[in-house]
Amino acid sequence: MPQKAPAGTGSSPVWSGHPKGSRDYGRILAGLACAGVATFAQLYSTQAVLPLMAADLDITAAEAALTISLATMGLAATVIPWSFLADRIGRVKAMMWGITAATVLGLLVPLSANFTMLLVLRLLEGMALGGIPAIAIAYLNEEVSKAHAALAAGSYVAGTTLGGLSGRLVAGPVGELWGWRSAALAVSLLATLAAVVFLVLVPRARGFVPAQATGLRSALHTLAAHLRNVRLLAIYTQAFLMMGGFVAVYNYLGFRLSAAPFGLPATVISLIFLAYLSGTVSSRWAAGLTTRFGRRNVLLAGLVLAVAGLALTLTPALVLILTGLVVFTGGFFAAHSIGSGWTGAIASTGRAQAASLYNLAYYLGSSLLGWAGGLVFQAWGWGALAGAVMALACLTAATVAVVHPRAETLPA
Repeated sequence: MPQKAPAGTGSSPVWSGHPKGSRDYGRILAGLACAGVATFAQLYSTQAVLPLMAADLDITAAEAALTISLATMGLAATVIPWSFLADRIGRVKAMMWGITAATVLGLLVPLSANFTMLLVLRLLEGMALGGIPAIAIAYLNEEVSKAHAALAAGSYVAGTTLGGLSGRLVAGPVGELWGWRSAALAVSLLATLAAVVFLVLVPRARGFVPAQATGLRSALHTLAAHLRNVRLLAIYTQAFLMMGGFVAVYNYLGFRLSAAPFGLPATVISLIFLAYLSGTVSSRWAAGLTTRFGRRNVLLAGLVLAVAGLALTLTPALVLILTGLVVFTGGFFAAHSIGSGWTGAIASTGRAQAASLYNLAYYLGSSLLGWAGGLVFQAWGWGALAGAVMALACLTAATVAVVHPRAETLPA
């Protein structure tokens, strides 16, 4: 059985973490899976109804995508402040505050009087959600045994894919029947239920000791140390480039499929998000493979799959486009599950801040490249957008391969 860390000693070597198969290990994974549902159902709640929103509000595809970009920008802006707050008050309490605030703001989104108010609420919602992703990974690294930390991180990422999927599957049919406002409300109610289950399930932290209030200079020193670590920078580059490309693909593929020659309705288009299930599987599968092949090799394999999948979307056949989307999604989430968990393994101190920088890069990519992809799509079409994302994946692979030249296998 794991032993408790003595009070005041920080993450003591005495504390070995909850082993796989223990009751609290299961509660942690189940609770964080619910947090993933609550977070990512809300964060991308408008993505499945972007064409409907653009038509209703008389705005362009890129303008409609701002409802995604501003939410992710808000999250990116607050992940680091949330991480420092979590160092003071505790991981669980910080996540509880963030998920509660986000749920309340999400329920206000359908009441937006105009497009500007909608964007403001989405920005604030994203800022509240910043209290979940980075803290969750830090919490896992402190509470779960080191031998199973990568698998636990993969399980958490699998939960985030289910969250993103559930929100989109709810939004699509509801939006087509009753409009995008009703879709946003339905997703917010789903997120509220998931948040309540998270609050009930997640166990108290045992490997966490509050940090001392060392001031802004110390905080900046911690961040600067991480940013000087080239091994971390390679992982942050992967997060920025690949998440940006991933969001661009999902933001604008719906516009392609709703136009000629496909002409698919919103309910059918929402089903493309079932491709997220491949990410649910691949994120856990990839995490398990790290014990045999190492994080580097598994991450690179995920990038190869992502490029192969995107190549299939260049064909005019709908079945090949959808197959390619499944492969692309699986490859992306395989790489993301490795990258998100790798930050905690590379950083020996300031793990919450290291994870926050990963999420900062991840959601900046979502905000900036996810929106900029719309400009490429509007100007030159799907082929140009898919080609650009493939180039980003190749650049990512080259960066990781150069900075991490050797595979680092993990204990079984």
